[in-house]
Amino acid sequence: MNYLAHSILSFSDGQLVGNMIADFIKNNERENFPPEIQEGIKLHRAIDTFTDAHPAVSEAKKIFSPLVRLYSGAFVDVAFDYFVAHLYTEQDLKIHSAKAYKILWENEEWLPEHYKKMLIRMEHDDWLTNYRQDQGIKFSMQNVLHKAKYLEKDIPVFDAFLQHKPELQTCFDQFFPDILAECKNNFGII
Repeated sequence: MNYLAHSILSFSDGQLVGNMIADFIKNNERENFPPEIQEGIKLHRAIDTFTDAHPAVSEAKKIFSPLVRLYSGAFVDVAFDYFVAHLYTEQDLKIHSAKAYKILWENEEWLPEHYKKMLIRMEHDDWLTNYRQDQGIKFSMQNVLHKAKYLEKDIPVFDAFLQHKPELQTCFDQFFPDILAECKNNFGII
C-alpha cells in the first residue's frame, strides 16, 4: 500500500507518524521512538507483508510486471491508493489529508530529515488528496519511475493503469476488506 492507504489504516497520532515514516528508518532504529510511533512502524511493516502475500495483489502485479518486472508491486501500491481515495467523498478525503499533514508536523521532532523534505512536497502538492485524480496517480507513478534505478523513465505504466483500471478495481475490492480485517485483528485499530 502507498501513503494514503497507510494514513487511512492509522487511527492514532503516533500510529500515523510511525506508519508514514517506516520506510525512512532502519528496523534497529525503531526503539529510538516513543511506543506509539513504534507501533505505527510495526503496523506499516505488517501491512506491507500482508499486502505482498495477498493473491489479489499478485494478480494486480501481472498488469505491471511485463513493463516493470520486480517493481510491479510499487505500481500496484500507487494504483490501489486511487481506489482507497474513492472510498471517501472528496471533502472527507481533504479533511483526512489536512489532519494527517497537521499530525505529522506536530510530531516533527520524530520525522527523519529525508522524510521531512518529502513531506514538504507531499503537503504542497497534496499527494494524499490527489490520489483521487488520474493526474495524481500519473504524477505518483512518474515519481516511482524517477526513483527506480534500473527502469527507463518513459515506461507507459500510467497507460497500463488507465487501460486496466477495471481489473485493478476488482483486485482492490478483493484485497481491501482483508487488509482492514487484518489491521483490526492484529492491531485493534479499526
